[in-house]
Amino acid sequence: MDKKECPGCAVEVDAEAEVCPICGYEFPSQPLSIQIAACIMIILLLLYWVVF
Repeated sequence: MDKKECPGCAVEVDAEAEVCPICGYEFPSQPLSIQIAACIMIILLLLYWVVF
């Protein structure tokens, strides 16, 4: 089972948790469109670096 650390209380919680069960910290979620745009930008930057 994947875990992530809560930045609010440093407790290991389930990687898919949206809220920490200990301190109530709400993990930010990014929309899929932002994740896709970020991946495309990284690929374009790598291609630019390789070609030029």
